[in-house]
Amino acid sequence: MWWHVYPLGFVGADVRPGTAVEDRPVDHRLDRITRWLDHVVDLGLNGLLLGPVFASSTHGYDTVDHLRIDPRLGDDDDFDRLVAAAHERGVRVLLDGVFNHVGREHPAFRAVEEHGPDADTAALFAVDWSGWVSGQPVPVRDFEGHDILVALDHDGRTAEDLVVAVMTHWLGRGIDGWRLDAAYAVPPAFWARVLPRVRERFPDAWFSGEVIHGDAAAIVRASTMDSTTQYELWQGVWHGIADRNLFELAHAVERHDELLGAQAPTTFVGNHDVTRIASAVGERFTGHAAAVLFTLAGTPVVYAGDEYGWTGVKEEREGGDDAVRPAFPELPPAPTDLTHAYEALVALRRRNPWLHRAHTDVVHLTNTALVLRTATADAAVVTALNVADEPAEVPAAGATRVEAGGGDLRDGTLRLPAGGWAVLTA
Repeated sequence: MWWHVYPLGFVGADVRPGTAVEDRPVDHRLDRITRWLDHVVDLGLNGLLLGPVFASSTHGYDTVDHLRIDPRLGDDDDFDRLVAAAHERGVRVLLDGVFNHVGREHPAFRAVEEHGPDADTAALFAVDWSGWVSGQPVPVRDFEGHDILVALDHDGRTAEDLVVAVMTHWLGRGIDGWRLDAAYAVPPAFWARVLPRVRERFPDAWFSGEVIHGDAAAIVRASTMDSTTQYELWQGVWHGIADRNLFELAHAVERHDELLGAQAPTTFVGNHDVTRIASAVGERFTGHAAAVLFTLAGTPVVYAGDEYGWTGVKEEREGGDDAVRPAFPELPPAPTDLTHAYEALVALRRRNPWLHRAHTDVVHLTNTALVLRTATADAAVVTALNVADEPAEVPAAGATRVEAGGGDLRDGTLRLPAGGWAVLTA
């Protein structure tokens, strides 16, 4: 179960520095993340998912050197200390692998701009040279209209070899796996060539692909990834609670169940690319979202700060991500009631590891009340939500004990307060 950090924002680095990477001094800031590792353990989590840490021009997703720690974060020694500190606490480390594209300032692409198809690195990029004339801009494919992000050629061996080399380099340095950025934009066949080569040397490495749309089950089977991000469930949580339409959440839960034959999806209610869950559903309902996250199948990820109910709205403009990627305090603040709710939910999941792949039934459903029962033949966890402004009575679905949240359980019926939630066990 992962704690997700966007490093450049976390440490207070300038994401739009206006200077070339090679001209930036090394600023040793990664230890600021290390100071929060005990908080990760106190939550009960055992994974640190790091956003981009490699040298880049701006926000980290425009990589210019996959083998160098971004100088705004530190250097190799700083990184090694962070990984060692995590492992000392039983916390695994996942890196963000941006392998669909690189930054336009990447030396390999600069060489292509200078030498055209004769460049030694020309085969690395997705370029249509037909009709190109020397002196014209290189007709390279970009990523979703972002001119600064130039796409790799995933049909050729050059990009495959690069990605294998990068993955094995950092796995050799001690990390435990990779988040595959924009995996949906890369042909599954590319991952099917790359990942087995990496697993030959690191058979225990774990790979989770960012899949925003498409047939996730088919992508997992074709690509050999272990997991994909569950955006459909995130949307169901967000809209179902915010719109007081829990039918939408129930539908997303049923769709989520269908994925379990192929994978245990990477589940979340917040990340570095979306409005924070407290802003999306309202601070009053952040516990509801967390209850769903930790009682459904999958591999849960907590976006750092969500356990405190921090707010932030993503906007579609330059700098529109800044509010959801803030600098963090030097040390963790005192836990809040929501933090303690997260601790209870994580502890529940650790006591019931079978939740990782267990199926969920919708037991009770109205626009404003929902009861879910996630179970095996031998155990069950029941999640009850009330998003109405008045109390609600719902079936307890065989549960006999309230483990987190709050409610009055009598004679097989759970009485939830207005805007209340509870997680129960049999």
